Amino acid sequence: MHPDGVLTNQLLIAMPGMLDPNFSTTVTLICEHNDEGALGIVINRPTTLKLAGLFEQLSVDDPDPEAAASPVLSGGPVGMERGFVLHGPEYSFENTLAVSDDIRLTLSRDIIDALATGSGPDDALVALGYAGWEPGQLEEEMLANSWLNVPATPQIVFETPFADRWDSAARTLGIDIASLPTEAGHAGVVRSRDDSRFRFWLAAQWRRGWP
Repeated sequence: MHPDGVLTNQLLIAMPGMLDPNFSTTVTLICEHNDEGALGIVINRPTTLKLAGLFEQLSVDDPDPEAAASPVLSGGPVGMERGFVLHGPEYSFENTLAVSDDIRLTLSRDIIDALATGSGPDDALVALGYAGWEPGQLEEEMLANSWLNVPATPQIVFETPFADRWDSAARTLGIDIASLPTEAGHAGVVRSRDDSRFRFWLAAQWRRGWP
């Protein structure tokens, strides 16, 4: 068993043999990992939805045009009706989790209002849904070489173009991941679940959150 938090603030890079379409060629930021499971946000799957559409759904009037043009990410296959915001450390909101010294995860509505008015964090990613692992599941997948992992950096999380993140994250390890054989890692279908520990934790946050 990994000690608590060992994969927190790590980027999981899907191996080329990943069969699950939810995670093929993805990069996932692990926001919390302990003996009760793990929670992560996929950071390289932009959707066709823009923040303008989300602002409209949340009845936000006259949003900042630059924020409104930003894409909403598909953060994972669990809880896709729920919103998550990854952002820099200069702001803290009602329901904010410190992933690292440089990265925060917020679930509360107040950050959306701040982004809409142009007064929110300069670096921010808005995602719908998350990836969840039950106790021991992520450890099993790491032992099966389903993932590479590398420490997260604000540059990859907030600055690298989405289409380049899978390759760029692997290159920090000196690996050209596109050149690896597809059987590398023996990856199967990853079981991303809404396990009970995180379901209760998220429910507590969402009671005062959004949408």
